[in-house]
Amino acid sequence: MSRIVVGLSGGVDSAVTAWLLKREGHDVVGVFMKNWEADDLEEDCPIAQDYRDVQAVAEVLGIEVELVNFSREYQDRVFAYFLAEYRAGRTPNPDVLCNAEIKFKAFLDHALGLGAEHIATGHYARLDGVAPDRRLLRAVDDNKDQSYFLYRLNQRQLAPALFPLGALAKPRVRELAREAGLPVAEKKDSTGICFIGERPFREFLSRYMPIEPGDMLTPEGRVVGRHQGLMYYTLGQRQGLGIGGVKGMPEGVPWFVAGKDLERNRLIVVQGHEHPLLLSRQVTAADLSWIGPPPESGRRYGAKTRYRQRDAACEVRELTDQRLVLCFDEAQWAVTPGQSVVIYEDDRCLGGGIIQTPESM
Repeated sequence: MSRIVVGLSGGVDSAVTAWLLKREGHDVVGVFMKNWEADDLEEDCPIAQDYRDVQAVAEVLGIEVELVNFSREYQDRVFAYFLAEYRAGRTPNPDVLCNAEIKFKAFLDHALGLGAEHIATGHYARLDGVAPDRRLLRAVDDNKDQSYFLYRLNQRQLAPALFPLGALAKPRVRELAREAGLPVAEKKDSTGICFIGERPFREFLSRYMPIEPGDMLTPEGRVVGRHQGLMYYTLGQRQGLGIGGVKGMPEGVPWFVAGKDLERNRLIVVQGHEHPLLLSRQVTAADLSWIGPPPESGRRYGAKTRYRQRDAACEVRELTDQRLVLCFDEAQWAVTPGQSVVIYEDDRCLGGGIIQTPESM
């Protein structure tokens, strides 16, 4: 029997994780991570409700649960980076950094201090092997696989980790929750960014960054509208542009964000999903992180430039300690600076890096 500290979020996935481990006879302790302080003290706040759900789950399972405040670590290690990236005109993925800096660093260190032999979370991913050759694998359920968000973890972080849901499909997880009588069996999955939740993104971001409207224009320099602030837009965005009929331009052809001119506070927009400025065959990444041995230059792999995407065949054209260059067989759509490109070899996640300015076709 092992002492396992489980990160309980208030959702069904982490609750079933704890139940599975408890059923196996382990000494399970729950920890609820409080990562945000700004406005979550009200009774109807989602974070407050999540903690009540965690307490209800813990009561059913007969386990202890502790609330641990990591908000300072989150502000310093995740949120500061989040704001800096938006100020630089990029679109960061804070969930990737949250896993590496909070869930598998601050939480891991706290759990080890409680005498844990392992930590467990409700992530959909699998692990194989032992340190120093621990391997991160895709989950069995392709629709829920979260290995993309875990690619920055290292061997020390993966060594004590457990992902009990990696071999299960999401419908089965719901069934197990019902069978176990867990009060969150029917709770809706959270879809918001970890600290923003379901609230309006623009309203949230405007609290921390000044709103600076500017022109929307075509690559040829024709002004076709006004943007509300470059931070609110990402490459490939179609909704919310508010561009009406433009004289001399094709009617009924949708507009997409294709670039940002920070120096002049201009948003570059184009018409048509397959516009050349939205397509990239080559992608450069920096701030690289490898779980084990890095990929080899000249070899072929699969890679994702965004979470909801199938692997795209590619070749490593260049790899140094600071720089990765991938060449894809087929052009990738709306490759976004600040997001992550993650490399796979079959089911194994090798790691990846932060996308720099892509090269359009």
